[in-house]
Amino acid sequence: MGFCRLEGEMLAEFIRKIIRKTKDGTIIDAVKIKIHSRLYFNINSEYEKTIFLASAGRSGSTWVSNLINFQNKYRYMFEPFHSNYVNICKDFNYRQYLQKDNSEEKYLLPAQQIISGKIRDKWIDRFNRKLVCNERLIKDIRANLLLGWLNTHFPEMKIILLFRHPLAVVNSRMKLGWGSNIKFFLEQENLINDYIEPFIKQIKTAKSVFEEQVFAWCIESYVSLKQFNKGDIHLAFYEDFITKPKETIKSLFNYLNIEFKDKIMTKLHIPSPEVRDESAIITGENLTDKWKNNFDKQQIEKAVEILSLFGLDEIYSEESLPKTNNIFKIFN
Repeated sequence: MGFCRLEGEMLAEFIRKIIRKTKDGTIIDAVKIKIHSRLYFNINSEYEKTIFLASAGRSGSTWVSNLINFQNKYRYMFEPFHSNYVNICKDFNYRQYLQKDNSEEKYLLPAQQIISGKIRDKWIDRFNRKLVCNERLIKDIRANLLLGWLNTHFPEMKIILLFRHPLAVVNSRMKLGWGSNIKFFLEQENLINDYIEPFIKQIKTAKSVFEEQVFAWCIESYVSLKQFNKGDIHLAFYEDFITKPKETIKSLFNYLNIEFKDKIMTKLHIPSPEVRDESAIITGENLTDKWKNNFDKQQIEKAVEILSLFGLDEIYSEESLPKTNNIFKIFN
């Protein structure tokens, strides 16, 4: 029987026959091994069946995506716009910005393949554990500057923009030796003209990797916020998942039309597959304050000075927790 002939319930029933269980309730090894890349079936390609979770790198997006997908409801698509690993995105800048009306096929066709779930890729599906795929959850840390463009071309898709304190992000990135990626922003003329021209002089005078990293966080956050109005997308804050998890998850699930179940609360302290041994969720340290141990007063003051250039000190400052009132009013 050819797989191409199997659709909808027929396919689901076929897969159910494959998935046998042992006495202890675990799925047989033959089914568990290497589910991603080849062994899954996409049975609905509508854009409204896709959720897009965007954030700056090291903001807890993998952890939050695991909360969203706690019932393994979605095909989990990992960072599909990574131009170094996903061949169909080879024409994308590593931190690509696109104006909302851009319809160039070299960008739009790959995006259509990704959002519809029609692409199969070892990188994208490395963490996927869903066999019969009716809905998709995309997690990407390199797409903040694409969100306005994506929303224009795929308005049916729900978008979540996740924030975390910039110094927590910078602290994690610097420990891992990540570059600031400033050059990828400065080589995009449209991005400069549309959003960051007023900040170019200050950006170019950054004196350290630390300052460049703060500027990079500001650029990605500022541009993504400027492209939307209240209600267009869902804003989420890593710190809120820590300090008021039930309220925060309920708000997120309400936006996504996911039924809230109390068992999701048991998933809060389970590390993501990408968590490091020194992470606070492993060591038991304070999840929102740990970054304060690694920066001196001058560095914190400099970070807040940079944030203030973009108006982002209205959200994050010396304090660990965000100020989330009237965010869109600040920028639009």
